[in-house]
Amino acid sequence: MLKKLLLTGVLSLSGSVALAEEGQNYLNDLISSLQVIDGRLEMSITLTGGAVGYASIGGVIEDQALDAGLITQAMFIAYQDALSNVLSYDYAIAQTAQQLFSQEASAAMYNLELAVDSLVDATNAIALATSLLEVASEADTKPEQVALQELLATEEYSIQESEVDAYNEAIAQVEYFAQQAGAFMAASNNTELTASIDNHALQNNFVIGSYTAITYTQSVDEFVITWSEAGFGTGWSNYLEGNMKTAEDVYGAGVYIDQYGSLPSNGLN
Repeated sequence: MLKKLLLTGVLSLSGSVALAEEGQNYLNDLISSLQVIDGRLEMSITLTGGAVGYASIGGVIEDQALDAGLITQAMFIAYQDALSNVLSYDYAIAQTAQQLFSQEASAAMYNLELAVDSLVDATNAIALATSLLEVASEADTKPEQVALQELLATEEYSIQESEVDAYNEAIAQVEYFAQQAGAFMAASNNTELTASIDNHALQNNFVIGSYTAITYTQSVDEFVITWSEAGFGTGWSNYLEGNMKTAEDVYGAGVYIDQYGSLPSNGLN
């Protein structure tokens, strides 16, 4: 459920990023093909568990019982086509500030999806221990308490400090890359900001895509872009005030997505 909730947010934002339309469509096709294949991988894990479980107690599974885990030729061809299109498309040189921000948003979305995967793994590791909550709550007899004690003594059903550290780091990474992706996407759609940057580059004879670094600091709402021609960073501040979301907003969005599947295109009012 956690991965479904988090990935829904990742993909809905990814689909909103305004790369050059053709390039974004290629990325969307690749994401779609990988989702299909990833679904088969997850299905194979579930089916394999069931097959091994039945085998161990004398259950005879039918022919093709694991077919839902196979990667079909059509799936593989769709992936190959999408991969070829992405690899051959020129994403490198942005000609406008809108393209620059869109490329940065896309990169941040990729890193966000990796961070989500890490958080899912870290959550699953700790969830084994928290799954004993009900057992602990109902352990009111000596035999039940002894059985609980034996489980808690195992590494699998106890929380390790390294697991807590990995979990907290994963949350921090999700926060950072979600913030960056949202900021770059909002910037790509802010015509006042992109026009200001385009004019700055034109007046100073910069190629937008020749920038060597870009940062966004949410606490001061500032983008700083460094171009190789200048050798120093130029800042643009206070353009995203209307896009800021509080912790309460984030929680409300999560609850809404869990219930309805995705956010409205204009967010929650």
